[in-house]
Amino acid sequence: MRTRTTTAAAALLLAALTACGPTADTSTDSTKTADNEAPASDSDAETAALPNFVGKGLQSAQDEAQAAGFYTLDSHDALGRGRMQALDRNWKVCSQTPAPGNHPTDTTVEFGTVKIEEDCPAGGDQDEPEAAGDTMPNLKGKSVKVARQTLDSSTSLTVKDSSGQDRMVLLESNWQVCGTDPVAGEKLDGQPVTISAVKFGEDCS
Repeated sequence: MRTRTTTAAAALLLAALTACGPTADTSTDSTKTADNEAPASDSDAETAALPNFVGKGLQSAQDEAQAAGFYTLDSHDALGRGRMQALDRNWKVCSQTPAPGNHPTDTTVEFGTVKIEEDCPAGGDQDEPEAAGDTMPNLKGKSVKVARQTLDSSTSLTVKDSSGQDRMVLLESNWQVCGTDPVAGEKLDGQPVTISAVKFGEDCS
């Protein structure tokens, strides 16, 4: 009689464990499925119409671009002088990238600009020269600031006013290169470089 009671109890316990097993496994499987689901794709970025900003003041262009949904904005000196657009209202837009039309709103909008009293370059934005290698580049007509950036940072550089007025060259983006020593095409091998310059709007003497 005792044997029958023990056997019956064991059978009931086994049945209870069997009944609980699938419930626990189902819960675990459900959690794994949720964890392995692919995240929603954000490749389809929102698009919007980008207006034409050429001819507008830089500040107005930036405000209008943001109103259209474009918030990643940048600008550069279209004359290749390396000037910063410190006060946007003093600059106007000569070019824009990308062109007007429908674009993803996370696109970077780049403005080529000049000061409002200046003319936009007729042939498009002027590129800054590439970094000098072992040969002196032709820097004539470039700003002294750009010339300095073109040369290796270790270069010993002297800038002189070639007008004969012995002025100090303080704001280098306002001065244009008239000549260099060594001259363009000569070997650069760590020797000091001298730049002669005048202010933009003046003639090299």
